[in-house]
Amino acid sequence: MAYQQKFDKIDRKILEILQKSAKITNAQLSKEIGLSPAPTLERVKKLEQSGIIKSYHAKLDTEKIGLGVSTFLIINLKGHNKETYGAFMEHINKIDEVVECHLITGSGEFLLKVITQDIASYQTLMLDHISAIPEVDNMQSMVVLSSLKDSKVMPIP
Repeated sequence: MAYQQKFDKIDRKILEILQKSAKITNAQLSKEIGLSPAPTLERVKKLEQSGIIKSYHAKLDTEKIGLGVSTFLIINLKGHNKETYGAFMEHINKIDEVVECHLITGSGEFLLKVITQDIASYQTLMLDHISAIPEVDNMQSMVVLSSLKDSKVMPIP
C-alpha cells in the first residue's frame, strides 16, 4: 500500500494553485493562500523535497507544434514475466513519440499514448518501431478524434 501524505487546508490550496499555474510568483501564491511569502516558500519547498511535487512542466498545444495525431495502443506481449516486461520497456523508453506507458489489467498488458505528426508518421512508427519490438505479440490502436477533457490537475484527497 502506498504511503499517503496528510495535507492541511493550506497545502491543498498550494497544490491546487500550482497545478493550474506553476509560473505563479511566490508573492502572488502567498497572497492567494493568505500567508506571508516566507512561510509560503517554506511550504512549497517542503512539498518539493517530500516528492509530492515531482516537477514543473509547460503544457504545449500539440497541433500548434505539428503533432496532430494522438493514439492509444493496447499491447499484448508474447510472455508474461519480468524479463519480457523489462525488455519491452527498454525499447519503449527509446521511442519519443510514446509519451505515456501504463501496465494495465484487462485485454492487454500495456496501454501506450502515442503522439505523431500525422497518420503517415504514425504508420511508420507502428511498422518500423513498435511492431518490430520482439516481445510484442499483438496490438490494438485507437485514434483520438478529439479530446474533450485533457486535464493534468490531480484531485487532492
